[in-house]
Amino acid sequence: MLQFEEYLQEFSSTINLVEFIINLLTAAALALVLRWFYIRFGSSISNRRRFALNFIPLALTTFLIISVVKSSLALSLGLVGALSIVRFRAAIKDPEELTFLFLTIAIGLVTGADRPILAILSMLCILPIIYFNRSIKGGSVKKEDKLFVNINTSLLDLDSISDILKSHFDYVELKRMDQKNERMDLAFVCNVDSLDKLESARKALAAISEDTSVSFVDKPDLVL
Repeated sequence: MLQFEEYLQEFSSTINLVEFIINLLTAAALALVLRWFYIRFGSSISNRRRFALNFIPLALTTFLIISVVKSSLALSLGLVGALSIVRFRAAIKDPEELTFLFLTIAIGLVTGADRPILAILSMLCILPIIYFNRSIKGGSVKKEDKLFVNINTSLLDLDSISDILKSHFDYVELKRMDQKNERMDLAFVCNVDSLDKLESARKALAAISEDTSVSFVDKPDLVL
């Protein structure tokens, strides 16, 4: 019991509980805002909703670590030694994902260092800059009905296949082309606004040859 009282006394002398809760809620709120911004305005072709689920836990974890070690040099050195043996194997498919991960970590760092106002002001400046940077580069920020079109065929004529897609879809962009054993694997991103166009495109592609296979993968939140 005496040891517990000593622990509470040490805790209250090093960490202000009210400030701790305020900083914690600030970190969670800013991570939630960043999550919404990434889902709404991000350009990554991966599942942005699923990826953004990591923002709040990552921000709060970083916040907790900084809150604990900031008042103890020994804990800080111990943390450096412990983290030196950690190896991450998660593949980052898009540089944008890395950018938002660093922003999430920054939220935890700044709020954990008792600077919630600085964290809020920084986010108010950074997010508009990211938004306008996308606008300057010509990126669209509105959701459209886009889908992946994957084609496997023995017809080695890319122009003919592209012409078929362009005659049925308003937007066509080649994303991948592989050729092996006199066959081609093609991946396009297309924009479709009706099932009739989709069905007519399927029939036209199937008529290329008997061994042509076509698959359509819906990606409504794909932003280019």
